[in-house]
Amino acid sequence: MTVYIDPPAWPGHGRMWSHLVSDASYAELHVFAEDLGVPRRAFERDHYDLPSHRYADAVAAGAVEVSSREVVRLLRSAGLRRPKGRVARGLPI
Repeated sequence: MTVYIDPPAWPGHGRMWSHLVSDASYAELHVFAEDLGVPRRAFERDHYDLPSHRYADAVAAGAVEVSSREVVRLLRSAGLRRPKGRVARGLPI
C-alpha cells in the first residue's frame, strides 16, 4: 500500500492544507486515512485534505512525500483523477 502526500501549500479556513492520495484505489486511501484518524468528511473527489499540523503524522504512518504536480500525475496515471466540475462515471467513492 502506497499513499502519497504533497506539502501543505494550499490555504483555506485560516490554515494550510496537503493532499493525501493513493495511486492504487480509493479503498486503500480510505483505510490509510481511517487508520490515521482522518474523518471521511475530509475526502474530496479523489483526495483527502489534511491540515498542515497532521503532515508529519501522515509521513510517520508511511505516506510518501511528493510534489503537488506529482500528486496530480499519480492520480491521472492510476485513472483516479476527478477534477472539479466533471462527472466521474463508474468510479467508486
